[in-house]
Amino acid sequence: MAGHSQFKNIMHRKGRQDAVRSKMFSKLAREITVAAKAGMADPAMNARLRLAIQNAKAQSMPKDNIDRAIKKASGGDAENYEEIRYEGYGPGGVAVIVEALTDNRNRTASSVRSTFTKAGGALGETGSVSFSFDRVGEITYKLAAGDADAVMDAAIEAGADDVETDDEVHTIYCAFENIGEVSKALEATIGEAETVNAIWKAQNTVPVDEEKAQSLMKLIDTLEDDDDVQNVYSNFEVSDEVMAKLSA
Repeated sequence: MAGHSQFKNIMHRKGRQDAVRSKMFSKLAREITVAAKAGMADPAMNARLRLAIQNAKAQSMPKDNIDRAIKKASGGDAENYEEIRYEGYGPGGVAVIVEALTDNRNRTASSVRSTFTKAGGALGETGSVSFSFDRVGEITYKLAAGDADAVMDAAIEAGADDVETDDEVHTIYCAFENIGEVSKALEATIGEAETVNAIWKAQNTVPVDEEKAQSLMKLIDTLEDDDDVQNVYSNFEVSDEVMAKLSA
């Protein structure tokens, strides 16, 4: 029985991982389709599409999926997705920004509002929290790209504004409007990036305790699980001690 239970747990875990992977691929494909429809279907002539494809490849998305998403943009069955940003407050007054691509504004707004309410937060007006974030480019590299000094030098030369290195990645920040040229310059010196994204970077963070951290993580997980939601950003900070408790 123990072996059987263990097998069921492994299969359940694999099923969960497969579901998460499938959802991620769907969101990446949606971004590729929207990028291709907004500009040209040639990534060499469409910076947004080039970045979308690069990020899809970084997540090991099959080439067939990528090609199908591009072709869908010019097909008669291509949905008309609308880009919408939602802003609100989570438990403890923490600021949250939600980016969505949707073909049904009412459905998405209702779902996002309900998720905030159930978590003890509240959806606000556009602009209610984004003033406390900066819109910047974020470019990440694996540590194998070089040591911190080498990556810093390459980033400065490419025109980036800041670099942060931790135990897993080098994260390079640049002005939002320069993301294309900075990533291209970096690729010429230290290779292709792991990810290239436009993000909302909090100007200041808000420390939260274990209880609020649990509620906020549940809120973000639920939002990210929504098919229409592409990205979620927040300005809360969790101490190493609290993170260790949550991970235990």
